[in-house]
Amino acid sequence: MSQTSFSPAATTAAGYYDSDDADRFYAEIWGGEDIHVGLYATDNEPIAQASRRTVEALEALINDTIAAGASGGCRIVDLGSGYGGAARHLCRHPEVRVDAINISKVENSRHRSLNLEAGLQERITVHDASFEAVPLPDGCADVVWSQDAILHSGDRQQVMREAARVLRPGGVMVMTDPMAADGVAADSLDAILQRIHLADLGSPGRYQQWAEAAGLAREIWNDRTSMLVRHYSRVREELRQRKAELSQSISPTYLERMDAGLGHWVDGGEAGRLSWGLMRFRKH
Repeated sequence: MSQTSFSPAATTAAGYYDSDDADRFYAEIWGGEDIHVGLYATDNEPIAQASRRTVEALEALINDTIAAGASGGCRIVDLGSGYGGAARHLCRHPEVRVDAINISKVENSRHRSLNLEAGLQERITVHDASFEAVPLPDGCADVVWSQDAILHSGDRQQVMREAARVLRPGGVMVMTDPMAADGVAADSLDAILQRIHLADLGSPGRYQQWAEAAGLAREIWNDRTSMLVRHYSRVREELRQRKAELSQSISPTYLERMDAGLGHWVDGGEAGRLSWGLMRFRKH
């Protein structure tokens, strides 16, 4: 799939995550494995540790599906796979194979290198592709997995259609995504939306509607919005504490914009305008 075939929103996301500043920031602050919202046991818990707990919490929602596929294998499609931390974690199950769909070539390069180091290059296939047009056949997957990625799509309903298309009947999708709270107008989120170059965000209700239209029934919605606030607060704390060190390899302009952007997420979450949590859907 060529870069020119990506949607405008997808191309914007790729340009952002492919930048040297973004790659270094996420690798340094998150630890180079996971780049999503964490589940914190304590206020000062390391970001990498909390982020891994989110992977484990989503994994718990699919353990039955993985076990059911033990003899014939379990194929997982990861939409917006980042550095592949979740994919490698899920490959602790010997029956799991992962197709990782990600638009950032820089992230994908790091992902492939880490897979090679872990000896998992034969079990994880990294696709330079958009989750708006997944390069896989219908009904091929037992599980679709996505963490804090679909917000970057300009057509989230299309992403849900693609998730449903690649799932087998009875297959499950688990996901997290930073969202607007239900009923919140997009113009109240202008500061956040301008930073990530989007017109709006999804919401729990809208994801449920998009899923149902695609043939997916929502089984679980675990609202953990307080973790979104805690997470972006922790990232901002780390940025400020390590600013001198980070400035050696990341531009001061990027760090200043990141600090301001993180503040908008924290403010929006504290004001009740944002939502985040764990969802599970099942294909009819």
